[in-house]
Amino acid sequence: AASMTETLTEIQEMYKEVAPNVTLVFNVDSSGTLKTQIQEGADCDLFISAAQKQMNQLDKDADPEVNTEGLDYVLEGTRVNLLENKVVLAVPDGNPKNIESFEDLGTDRLSLLALGNEDVPVGQYSTEILTNLGILDSLEAEGKITYGSNVKEVTTQVSEAAADAGIIYATDAFSAGLTVVDQAEGDLCKQVIYPAAVLNISKNAEGAKEFLAYLQTDTCMQVFEAVGFTATE
Repeated sequence: AASMTETLTEIQEMYKEVAPNVTLVFNVDSSGTLKTQIQEGADCDLFISAAQKQMNQLDKDADPEVNTEGLDYVLEGTRVNLLENKVVLAVPDGNPKNIESFEDLGTDRLSLLALGNEDVPVGQYSTEILTNLGILDSLEAEGKITYGSNVKEVTTQVSEAAADAGIIYATDAFSAGLTVVDQAEGDLCKQVIYPAAVLNISKNAEGAKEFLAYLQTDTCMQVFEAVGFTATE
């Protein structure tokens, strides 16, 4: 998932010391795009999604209402809940519109809000928040929403002050040095869990399992927690 770019780049260097014979190649994008790439035959050993939905769509053991196509890509016994993230409201330097909470998005302070598209997890969490606040329809009707194809695009729009605020992950806000003014709790959106699994199409399943095990070590968790991820319960 795109929101893991910085942490995985750091871990990639660390892993060279652990397994110098292994070359890690990351393909980073929105979880929905990655799910489609896997389904269309992309060469992939390990999938880390920013939401359960995209993993469930590839897992034969998931609810058929989610895995509507009956896809079977998850290698049995390898799926884990790797990390938890938080969904936050971030603003540009100086917070020019003085937006201090999710509720402020429904006021005249907001001219433009950056969100992820509905087919990416951060966009789905954002839609859930704005729906629960009862302001999604009015923001769309007033033309106050601009969309990005993944969380990095949304983060950039906020960094460049192209939008008054954006709904992104805590980790992306941290990596970009953005000001966070609010964090979504359970009453606004569900937990943001990142599942990981080795894929049954992998040509190097053992190597993938070993790297997934490494990602769960205290050494890697320190890297993840430094930017705002937490270990799952």
